[in-house]
Amino acid sequence: MHPDAATLWRGPRWALAMLLAALGTVGPFSIDTYLPAFAGIAADVGATPVQMQQTLSAYLFGFAFMNLFHGALADSFGRRPVVLVGTGVFALASIGCALSTHVGWLIAFRALQGLSTGAGMVVSRAIVRDLFPPVDAQRVMSQITIYFGVAPAVAPIVGGWLFVHAGWHAIFWFLAAVGVVLWGVSWRWLPESLHPSQAQPFRARDLMRGYLQLGSSPRFLLLALASGVPFNGMFLYVLSAPAFLGDVLGLRPTQFFWFFVISIAGIMAGAFASGRLAGRVEPRVQVHRGFRIMVAAAGLNLVLNLLFEPHAAWAMLPIAGYSFGWSLMVPVVTLMVLDLFPERRGMASSLQATIGSVANGLVAGVIAPLVMHSALGLAAASIGLMSIGLIAWRVVRVRWPETGTVPAAVSEPSADPPP
Repeated sequence: MHPDAATLWRGPRWALAMLLAALGTVGPFSIDTYLPAFAGIAADVGATPVQMQQTLSAYLFGFAFMNLFHGALADSFGRRPVVLVGTGVFALASIGCALSTHVGWLIAFRALQGLSTGAGMVVSRAIVRDLFPPVDAQRVMSQITIYFGVAPAVAPIVGGWLFVHAGWHAIFWFLAAVGVVLWGVSWRWLPESLHPSQAQPFRARDLMRGYLQLGSSPRFLLLALASGVPFNGMFLYVLSAPAFLGDVLGLRPTQFFWFFVISIAGIMAGAFASGRLAGRVEPRVQVHRGFRIMVAAAGLNLVLNLLFEPHAAWAMLPIAGYSFGWSLMVPVVTLMVLDLFPERRGMASSLQATIGSVANGLVAGVIAPLVMHSALGLAAASIGLMSIGLIAWRVVRVRWPETGTVPAAVSEPSADPPP
């Protein structure tokens, strides 16, 4: 924690949470906003379906690659410079996308967007732990989770509306405006939360040593899987929304909003409950509850789809329950990841985000296309993704039973003991 944390932010805590959430959600928001315009963009620039898929892949690979470095840069040069450069480059890249007349240029500028957007997500997590003690950090992280979970659900609605009423270029002009606004707000209000005494040297040898330290920690990797992969059990449905809602459930496009309303309600309720439980129950208990709810919701979803033909009257409700369980536990596990290596929180956040973004990319590029036209396939894939996170968490609890046993994020040693 910054030794002068109490003086760095004097405004209401919810305002800082909103700013950090906005910075953190630019990445997923800019993925889903342009998905409804795929066909329109392809027709306008003469792109094949494979080339349009490359616009998404270029973004995801750029996002995953640069996430490895945002945190290390923030640990060395400060949180503010990395955020300001990232949001500035994102705004310029969005303008480039809007002005693109050939799919090659669109792919290039989408890659540049991906390289820049991870800065907000990675650095915002580190800032929370820089400024707040564990219990308060969990409350702030819970508030951030509300907005982070809402963004992937709202983005297709915004993108679809802009595409229908103003054309696909308007989507990227809108994203450029978002980047400009975030840059201005961050310049004016975002505090520098890295104390000079905590800065790490930015040298290739130190960078490799830091990633070796994190990457060789089984507890870190397992907690990163526990926090990042279960999100895809819900995100899978967002990616598959046009096929699942339109083809499988037979909803009209004007009725799609019900899915997003129900999912958002689950996320908001879970994140609110997570914040209320901060300091009242042990973190491990809260994580257990979140996973139990996800297991129950995902299991019910699978059984219902095995027994009945999918129907809009019930098919979306288990997803809301799953969303509740995910947002109840993820703020706690995220803080556990950051506190494993308190001297390298930026780097830890980077590697955690990279693991999550790789999982997102695999789900978007491989799993979703295989199961999006089958309600049973979606339910089975969702419970499978959740199980990866659950198994990772159970291994952590068995091998390191002290994890999450105090009513605050544990100050872990900076390296795991030898097995």
